[in-house]
Amino acid sequence: MDHHNHSGTGTFASKSNAFKIGVGLNVVFIIIEAIAGFSASSLALLADAGHNLSDVLGLLISWLALWLSQKQPTKNRTYGYKSSSILAALANAVILLIAIGGIAVEAIQRFADPQPVAGWTVIIVAAVGVVINGLTAWLFVKDQKDDLNIRGAFLHMSADAGVSVGVVITGFISLATSWQWLDPAASLLIAIVILIGTWDLLRKSVNLALNAVPAGLDVDKIKKIILADPSVQSVHDLHVWGMSTTEVAMTVHVVRTTLAYNNEFIAEMNHNLNEDFHICHLTIQTELGKCSPELTDDSV
Repeated sequence: MDHHNHSGTGTFASKSNAFKIGVGLNVVFIIIEAIAGFSASSLALLADAGHNLSDVLGLLISWLALWLSQKQPTKNRTYGYKSSSILAALANAVILLIAIGGIAVEAIQRFADPQPVAGWTVIIVAAVGVVINGLTAWLFVKDQKDDLNIRGAFLHMSADAGVSVGVVITGFISLATSWQWLDPAASLLIAIVILIGTWDLLRKSVNLALNAVPAGLDVDKIKKIILADPSVQSVHDLHVWGMSTTEVAMTVHVVRTTLAYNNEFIAEMNHNLNEDFHICHLTIQTELGKCSPELTDDSV
């Protein structure tokens, strides 16, 4: 017998509004940062502007995936477009890796041909970046724990705010010294920070794309909960995977000594697994064990 349970996290409207505001703020900042970077001949500002551009693209991709996830299932797509959020997370990781490579190459080239940087321009623009990136990150705080896409946006914006703080410090140092190597060094630091933030996103999104068990779920603990019922003999064909970045699905065959109170058993398993592991789409197939009393031959 099968039992299905569906649940969601957060609301589409609140998440969509966060993306809308975040994209708008960062587009304005990119324009300001790019103009200031060219004017001040600052690779650190231009690198950060390029990274922010990739972030905007990533936000747009995640926003599209969020919208697609609301579409109803069809006869050809029985899960709807829920897995689009997994593809969006993976795309974001790839985009960021490309941006990291570009920043690193430019920084290395600038080491060989350093150029003077206008410190005050760097300081002012980066300070604006601290505010904008910090505010954008705050927009995603509420839902980042339950959604890999939104968590990726939150981590990227938080990292950007931290990087902007670093650029401010670099600007002050540039005003007091003639260290022309400091700007490309800051660019490499930006690349390293982005790489650290991207690696976890890449690892988790690849795992979800391969239908691996979502991070934080322990299959052995799931088995223990099922086997704790005295009527359960064994468990087999247990599969757990992410339907999307917010929903977990599971199928399992459970061998019982009796099929009595089967509906109650399934309802209890569904409640326990949803409560402990937030599995929102659960399918349980119950089977009668070969050595169960119901199959015993009492004839002499």
